[in-house]
Amino acid sequence: MKVNGEHKRTIWVEPDGWAVGVIDQTLLPHRYALARWETVEDAVRGIATMQVRGAPLIGASAAYGMCLALRADPSDENLEAAYAKLSATRPTAINLKWALDEIVAAVRNRPRDERVVAAYRRAAEICDEDVAINQAIGRHGGDLIAAAAGRKRPGEPVNVLTHCNAGWLATVDWGTALAPIYLAHDGGIRLHVWADETRPRNQGASLTAWELGQHGVPHTVIPDSAGGHLMQHGMVDLAIVGTDRVTADGDVCNKIGTYLKALAARDNGVPFYVALPSPTIDFSVRDGLSEVPIEQRAAEEVATMTGRTADGRIETVTIVPEGSAVANYGFDVTPARLVTGLITERGMIAAGREALARAFPERAGAAR
Repeated sequence: MKVNGEHKRTIWVEPDGWAVGVIDQTLLPHRYALARWETVEDAVRGIATMQVRGAPLIGASAAYGMCLALRADPSDENLEAAYAKLSATRPTAINLKWALDEIVAAVRNRPRDERVVAAYRRAAEICDEDVAINQAIGRHGGDLIAAAAGRKRPGEPVNVLTHCNAGWLATVDWGTALAPIYLAHDGGIRLHVWADETRPRNQGASLTAWELGQHGVPHTVIPDSAGGHLMQHGMVDLAIVGTDRVTADGDVCNKIGTYLKALAARDNGVPFYVALPSPTIDFSVRDGLSEVPIEQRAAEEVATMTGRTADGRIETVTIVPEGSAVANYGFDVTPARLVTGLITERGMIAAGREALARAFPERAGAAR
């Protein structure tokens, strides 16, 4: 995708051939800046503070974090220590563990002097695979948007509702839930996106809106609680969201508030789709409500908001009374019964155990 007209990925190896560059997403949308990682501690901090976020990008970032760790010390002991540090950063997104396991598998039986090269090679492959997967998701999801366009009156846009940020900023490139939107837009389909603000970190208002604007896609930012109203009045043709983990039975764990959108969509007959790459499927887990760990983040994310003042200053202000308790659950679980379909790199599939296992038998078999 593009920033100021220039193609950009979210993560890359710097020209020196070893340091890792990322877009610092904590500064968007008011400031576009890049960060340089030189140690595994940089990667741990970057993932934990959401300098990078989104399940696929977390996985790619963790892979490069392992590379940095091995560059400093390729021993088995350091490999295990880096794995433990990185795996503790974001417990809900299954892509994190998947990518760490991929790096370990790539270097485990190699001599120490070969491990760094092998790790960087596998990390680069993970990134390239993510781009190809997301392009495929875009093609399959774009067919849904094209079909919706065929049901509209001439000149009317297709209205798509999304939640949180599942665009290219959440992946290496293209995105998951936004990939179909980008491909449909580039293909000449007239569309409009309702972008949930997505409290408490406002990834929809700050990130989704920013990248849609960079790409020229018409969009409107809405409060999280407005989606049901829009659906009641026929102003949403379909909803597409991303996910941090999908269970073997098709339950979807995504940013807090997704479940409420799925309920509203079901009540109003609005198709509710989830776009995901196959590494996001966790075949070792069946029941999302009881088996998926729900990350609880710092109270400050709810109690404060950061924005730009009229004179251009970036300020953080407190919005709750002093002494009030704050809970910050980062994710919720949408039961498979509320999901119209899963948009994957292998096409549209039903949210259920048989369909998932049939579409990805190699992953389902490995989890047994």
